[in-house]
Amino acid sequence: MHAPRSAPRSARRSAPPARALAGLLLAAALALTGCTGSSGGSDSGGGAKEAAARGDSRADGPAAGDRAGAAGGEADGAKATAPPKLAPAHIIRTASLTVRVEDAPKALDAARTATENAGGYVGDETTTRDAEGHERTEVVLRVPVERYEEVLDELEGAGELLERGAKAEDVTDQVVDVDSRVKSQRASVARVRELMDRATKLSDVVTLEGELSTRQAELEALLARQAALKDRTSLATITLSLSETPVERAAEDDDPGFTDALAGGWDAFVTMLRWLAVALGAVLPFAAVAALLALLWLRLIRPRLPRRPAPVAARGEEPGGQD
Repeated sequence: MHAPRSAPRSARRSAPPARALAGLLLAAALALTGCTGSSGGSDSGGGAKEAAARGDSRADGPAAGDRAGAAGGEADGAKATAPPKLAPAHIIRTASLTVRVEDAPKALDAARTATENAGGYVGDETTTRDAEGHERTEVVLRVPVERYEEVLDELEGAGELLERGAKAEDVTDQVVDVDSRVKSQRASVARVRELMDRATKLSDVVTLEGELSTRQAELEALLARQAALKDRTSLATITLSLSETPVERAAEDDDPGFTDALAGGWDAFVTMLRWLAVALGAVLPFAAVAALLALLWLRLIRPRLPRRPAPVAARGEEPGGQD
């Protein structure tokens, strides 16, 4: 009977240490929870401070926000107002120049040099000379379109510009159309060749060969047209005419003086002598023939003619008296 009573006492004696241990564990858990809560509170406090700072910045600096919005609006407006990128245009440029120069061969050499330096070449060339010995040269120059204006200005400065004409023809639609047709025709030729590879009958092969020849000819014609358009749009054509004439100096005084009158009189005298010489030269053959006829008459014909007797005065009549 005493043994069972002793057991609960020992249990009661061991209970306080267990409770103390549990209390310590609970205090430690609460301490950890408090630290976590304090850290979270500090974080939330920091977030509150940042939010307050943002709010202050919004409240204190609305102009900064407006400036940022304006900058963004300007950027969007710049993008909206920026011109759209256009497709490259294909333009045929031609020009004609007529320039009066003192030395046509020298001016022609300068034009050739300017054209070759620009990356172009000289085409057809024609040179004529008038009755007074003045040369006139016409030459066709082909220059890249990038240097077209530069070469044109240089040619104009070679002398006195008499005439200028320029023309620009937009052939962009033609270039795009020809390029598209070339692609389609190449695809068509490729399809016909595939059909020929698959054909087994001789009649089909013959038919396909004829069709292939037709389409190949059309493709070559399109390629030739494409190359011609490329050449005309990549190189500008300048027709240059160089006229060589003497440089006339204007008279300083329009009123004639003694020397002018003397020079005019001398010119008139020389002109009269020249016309007299011309008239004498025209009459001289006839005068020579007339002189020859007169000499023949006097030397040969007249001496042989019979001489007539002199008339005899009537008898009984005395000269100067009456009966």
